[in-house]
Amino acid sequence: MASRDRVRTALAHRTPDRIPIDFGGSAVTGIHVSCVAALRQHYGLENRPITVHEPFQMLGLVEDDLAAAMGLDVTGVFARKTMFGFANEHWREWEFNGLTVLVPAGFRTTTDTNGDTLIYPEGDTSVPPSGRMPKGGHFFDAIIRQEPIEEERLNPEDNCEEFKPIADEDVEHLRQTACAAVKTGRAVLAGFGGTAFGDIALVPAPFLKHPKGIRDVAEWYMSTSSRRDYIHAIFERQCEVGIANLERIWQAVGENVDAVFVCGTDFGTQTSTFCSVSTLRNLYFPYYKRVNEWIHRNTTWKSFKHSCGAVERFIDSFIDAGFDILNPVQCSATGMDPEHLKSTYGDRLTFWGGGVDTQRTLPFGTPGEVREQVLRRCEIFSRGGGFVFNSIHNIQAQTPVENIVAMLEAVHEF
Repeated sequence: MASRDRVRTALAHRTPDRIPIDFGGSAVTGIHVSCVAALRQHYGLENRPITVHEPFQMLGLVEDDLAAAMGLDVTGVFARKTMFGFANEHWREWEFNGLTVLVPAGFRTTTDTNGDTLIYPEGDTSVPPSGRMPKGGHFFDAIIRQEPIEEERLNPEDNCEEFKPIADEDVEHLRQTACAAVKTGRAVLAGFGGTAFGDIALVPAPFLKHPKGIRDVAEWYMSTSSRRDYIHAIFERQCEVGIANLERIWQAVGENVDAVFVCGTDFGTQTSTFCSVSTLRNLYFPYYKRVNEWIHRNTTWKSFKHSCGAVERFIDSFIDAGFDILNPVQCSATGMDPEHLKSTYGDRLTFWGGGVDTQRTLPFGTPGEVREQVLRRCEIFSRGGGFVFNSIHNIQAQTPVENIVAMLEAVHEF
């Protein structure tokens, strides 16, 4: 099978010729830039600076030659602008932990007295920074810039500043990149943005110069209980704009995209959840369902839901809401046993991830331990299709390249 057919077969819950593999297709199935450099060296590919296409997590672009060496089946389409609000264009070199990488022109940083690296929204160093990378760190954390809250002046519109009709230049960017992506012969996973509905990575708005409204993580989580009408008003506006934008995007990219990243809101912790099933269904579910119904009624795309943690209790609700795909399938979390997940939900949901534990096994195990876990996960999740191999979330910095290679070799061996 060609790569795109292989992925489509798996998504249709049929058994392909081999398990399809994704690394680099999205901001939650990627590879840290340092590991991309190590993989290029391992496979004997041209030694050149790696492009940081997602600066928040410092993810490296997996170019076609590396994708071929790794045997990948998925490629990504990304929004024109990054999490920090500047465009991915006009690349320049930047030194990062002894590695020369390529970053966009808008990637502007300063160093504070602690040696931490600060990054700025839209590359504007005249405003407060919106991200911090600790000295010696490997990625950025959002800086909370919420103004003091005056309850009587709270206005949901302040939290809707980022939800606007998509610009013509952004639509054209998506059209061009989707056309280029489908020509690779791999399946296309697209992240258009705009339908996150409470993704806590986006609430602090690192892309805005002066964010208004509720932007503190703790305050936001409390508001989902204490200010539920406020949150509904935000989600209603986001849903309205998001669907209108998807209509324009569909006209531009059409069937060149196979799956679309709808939402990355995390509902699980390592051992439990952030809310009840009732809260999920009352607060989030109506908007997920409207977006997914529009997608399934009007497009050929599959709908991709990302949620870390112990989310087994939510999976029926995810399916009812119309999601076709669940990622990252955190098997290390409570209640996320692979055999149970596959036997209970595998005929209704594609598992995109879960292939190897990125908290312990991949970064700290031996190549033999990695191989053993990968083979076992492939045996479970591949039955009857409905599985795209990926690690549990992105491959993190300092993961030994021999372990990454052992993972890939095990999938291909299986």
